[in-house]
Amino acid sequence: MDKIEIIGGTPLEGRIPIAGAKNACLALMPAAILSDKPLTLMNAPRLSDIQTMGNLLESLGVEVKSLQSGQVITLSAHGPLKHLADYDIVRKMRASILVLGPLLARQGQAVVSQPGGCAIGARPIDLHLYALERLGADWELKGGYVHVTAKDGLKGGVIEFPTVSVGATENAVMAATLAIGTTEIRNAAKEPEISDLAVCLGRMGAVIEGAGTDVIRIRGVTELGGATHPVIPDRIEMGTYMLAAAMTGGNVELAGAKRELVEAFAAKLEEAGAVIEDDGKSLRVRVNPGGLSAVNVVTEPYPGFPTDLQAQMMAALAIADGTSILDEQIFENRFMHVPELTRMGADINTRSGTATVKGVRKLKGAQVMATDLRASVSLVLAGLAAEGTTTVSRVYHLDRGYEQIEKKLSSCGAKIRRIGS
Repeated sequence: MDKIEIIGGTPLEGRIPIAGAKNACLALMPAAILSDKPLTLMNAPRLSDIQTMGNLLESLGVEVKSLQSGQVITLSAHGPLKHLADYDIVRKMRASILVLGPLLARQGQAVVSQPGGCAIGARPIDLHLYALERLGADWELKGGYVHVTAKDGLKGGVIEFPTVSVGATENAVMAATLAIGTTEIRNAAKEPEISDLAVCLGRMGAVIEGAGTDVIRIRGVTELGGATHPVIPDRIEMGTYMLAAAMTGGNVELAGAKRELVEAFAAKLEEAGAVIEDDGKSLRVRVNPGGLSAVNVVTEPYPGFPTDLQAQMMAALAIADGTSILDEQIFENRFMHVPELTRMGADINTRSGTATVKGVRKLKGAQVMATDLRASVSLVLAGLAAEGTTTVSRVYHLDRGYEQIEKKLSSCGAKIRRIGS
């Protein structure tokens, strides 16, 4: 199993290109099921999760072609499609559940294994099934598989989510594009990935209004066509490298970064002492003299502070001046990185969903272990800012969400290398 070794203490200086958004691409790829015409995605990130989704779609009968070293993906569901999403693939990634809505809309049936992925909370699929029920589907759970049918086709309806869910919103939007009549989704997720999906579906011929707000309306059409669509920049990768620059006292340009995708995070980072310059094409990040200062953070659905940047922000607050309070409001089990950060000298106490972080002057390099995707990169950030050598094990988590992370960081002066198993 690979490890990453980091010798900390070097300020990052240089330019890092931001990849396409993983979470956007994982929703865009299943949208190809909705049409028998090709869907081409530009600026696709080169990640293991993207490969896993490609493998899943191929197992369903979708033709998947990767060009330009994986940055262009063409998907075509022109042939016969299967409706069974097998456990052996689905168990690797929660986003696999996003084939459910498109399969049901196109085939009238879907059998999908209950998904796996990072162990950061229960994250049930009940909201996905609720949404499809509201469109006329029936379902039952048998042997670890969800069997969903719509014998007479899907029909537009009102879907009012009791809580905000990005994945359930995406599944509902995709399913509704081919439903008969109009669908209204209330308390919809507002993440940029939802808006990106709606733009792509619109290019395919869908009629969607309100994406990016809490009410989305979809008028069903009889068929969708093909399209070419550029994936939006990855806001979580963007925020991660913004923190890397600030934590190391560096000065880094993030090419292709868009501040509006991370506004709440950027404002909080500026409050902590970072300087962020926006020229419309990139962001440049450095830190004020004296380093970072303590701030309080509450994770919230978009446009609030992203839960996917909580672990990285905690690593930064571990070396900030003063005491910070960090409330995790999205996932109930997302502090698994805390014991590993404390191995590096961080002073963090947790109680329920709240972490109290007392900044220390320096973290110390140590052997640490990644527990999930965002926790793993928080340990990399801590290693960049620490004294001595940090070795992060179980970095297969990193490969799910960060494209060429060692190359990007080393290009800015980081002393980082991957050690093969």
